[in-house]
Amino acid sequence: MNYPITPAIRILREKKIEFEPHIFEYVEKGGTKHSSEVLNAREHAVIKTLIFETNEKKPLIVLMHGNLQVSTKELARTLNVKSVAPVSPEKAQKLTGYLVGGTSPFSTKTEMPIYVEKTIFDLEKIYINGGKRGFLIEIEPNALSNVLKIETIVVGIKS
Repeated sequence: MNYPITPAIRILREKKIEFEPHIFEYVEKGGTKHSSEVLNAREHAVIKTLIFETNEKKPLIVLMHGNLQVSTKELARTLNVKSVAPVSPEKAQKLTGYLVGGTSPFSTKTEMPIYVEKTIFDLEKIYINGGKRGFLIEIEPNALSNVLKIETIVVGIKS
């Protein structure tokens, strides 16, 4: 199968992480609901890469189940900061080097702390962005800690 060779894919290959590429038609504002339907996967297994920043303008990444949202109050409490908010799509692109909708946690332009919702590791396989819109890769959740410096958190709430 032909798939894009993004910075994310290069690092996975370099670290010898096995993954299965999935290419599908990107739908603007389709989100994880669209991805899960196209891939015939549970939305809970489709992982969002979200870019936030603290009140001190320090950027960070949160990896969250597709069917859950991040409690910014809980996240701020966990990080021991006043507040946390999502960054603008423009800022997210500048920080990561990826277009919104194609943001991968692998090989971001700016190094940022990466927080992963703890229950992601309960899954057998996850679908996470490969660095391009309409391109998810299927990997074992433990592969995240083989490539990224991560910290587990519990900040997910039902959408």
